[in-house]
Amino acid sequence: MLFSSFNVTIYNFTSNQYRKQKIAIVENISDEIAMQNVKAGKIAEMSVLFERYHLKLYNFFVKMGLPKDISQDMTQNLFYRMIKYRHSFKEGNSVKSWIYQIARNLHADYCKQIRKAGDLIMNAESCPDIIMPETDGFPEEDYEKLDRAIMSLSDAQRELIVLSRYQGLKYEEISSITNQSVSAIKVGIHRALRQLRTVFVTQN
Repeated sequence: MLFSSFNVTIYNFTSNQYRKQKIAIVENISDEIAMQNVKAGKIAEMSVLFERYHLKLYNFFVKMGLPKDISQDMTQNLFYRMIKYRHSFKEGNSVKSWIYQIARNLHADYCKQIRKAGDLIMNAESCPDIIMPETDGFPEEDYEKLDRAIMSLSDAQRELIVLSRYQGLKYEEISSITNQSVSAIKVGIHRALRQLRTVFVTQN
């Protein structure tokens, strides 16, 4: 699938990349400067943000329960939406927060459409492969148990776990993205982790 606007591709989200994240070399430029350049009409500068975030965003959609092919489409659509609404980005704001707000909206819109069609199926058995950084020391069945446990959480709890533990976002960033207080985020993550731990250890 060619993302021709920036001369980069996202067609290579394949299963043989399981827990192996590609390291992309991008220009030494901040997110904010790249986004300001895009707003100024230098659309090719979006490639900097694409290389920096596309795998993380793909993982976000997959971890939130979407199939791999849909997650690829959602990732590409997100960057198209960033271009389309580039003038809505306000200088001084966090580009990362803005990106994840768009991702959350895309995911919510998709789920609403599927629910209306009566076809939403998000269960542990349909959880697809996840692109994750290579990690040693844990048996494969533990990762599978963790995936099933995460899929058993509510949408809100799963989102907090994905954003904090898989996307590595700080409480303050999640607060900005979800429009909740930092204290509410801390409490929510604590409860989600407790529920996740309970489900994980009680699995057969």
